[in-house]
Amino acid sequence: MARSSAPGFLISSLILILGLLLAFTVGRYPVSVSDLFAVVAAKLTGHAPNVPPAVESVIWQVRGPRIIAAGLVGAALAVAGTAFQGLFRNPLVSPDILGASSGAALGAVLGIFVSLGVFAIQALAFVGGLVAVAAVYAVGSAVRARDPVLVLVLAGVVIGALLGAGVGLIKYLADPYNQLPAMTFWLLGSLAATGPSDLVPLFGPVALGTLALLTLRWRMNVMSLPDEEARALGVPTGPLRIAIVAAATLVTSASVATAGIIGWVGLVVPHIARTLVGPDFGRLIPAAALIGGGFLLLIDTLARTAAAVEIPLGILTALVGTPFFIWLLASVSKTWSAE
Repeated sequence: MARSSAPGFLISSLILILGLLLAFTVGRYPVSVSDLFAVVAAKLTGHAPNVPPAVESVIWQVRGPRIIAAGLVGAALAVAGTAFQGLFRNPLVSPDILGASSGAALGAVLGIFVSLGVFAIQALAFVGGLVAVAAVYAVGSAVRARDPVLVLVLAGVVIGALLGAGVGLIKYLADPYNQLPAMTFWLLGSLAATGPSDLVPLFGPVALGTLALLTLRWRMNVMSLPDEEARALGVPTGPLRIAIVAAATLVTSASVATAGIIGWVGLVVPHIARTLVGPDFGRLIPAAALIGGGFLLLIDTLARTAAAVEIPLGILTALVGTPFFIWLLASVSKTWSAE
């Protein structure tokens, strides 16, 4: 690890540690830091913890699965956003640029509409995200253009709008007393219903997609160049673009299937990570994962403690992300005007 990136990784790790500590200790049943460490130490050593049984139950059974899911979802969205911003060479790109979130949303509301179980709804959302991006890529491949990246983005906008119309139609036809509230709550993003059974289908795709992106890290650095220059350096831009899109879509679809639509994480966090560790993807992807996990843990803790009723995650991330986006847009426009 380069010496200059060490402070950035230290800050990234501290954000995650802070998010974990607050998530485990803050809530309607507060847990002290000493009790938290006692329970964790007892788990590692195999001894019985010297704390009330309710404390151990809150840590492992109530908050534990939700905290793990929040960390994985935040890391996944941040990693996907980092990959897409590098691939499309655009700082305003987010993980739903190719319609993954819209496809997952359509799959989920369709599952709710036909009264399927929770696991089936999540499976439909996951498949919907993958199918949406596959459709976008099929449209982009069918259109021969000088700039394939621009064609992909435009195809993503079109397919996303079509899928959004499908979501609106299903919501219009849904039962307003039972189905529609469930659809709305899911679309706003939440981890309230997360249990241990949700962790395996979330962890597998997130780990696989993140590992694939880490394996391609130096090629992703080259993909930040124009396609002609990348091909001149011996990088097959077409197959590599497919691999990056597939890996980023995999982690995005798994996250959306588990937690619903959570915006802004994949837009905001990559810029924070890039500021801390620089543009090299070998450092940028791990730093984004750490910051993304810590960021969503902090947001989720705020969501379940700020009011008597739990606040959807999508609302809170928008409140944080909108000012950042305005600042980012102003910075980009200054760059454009300077050029």
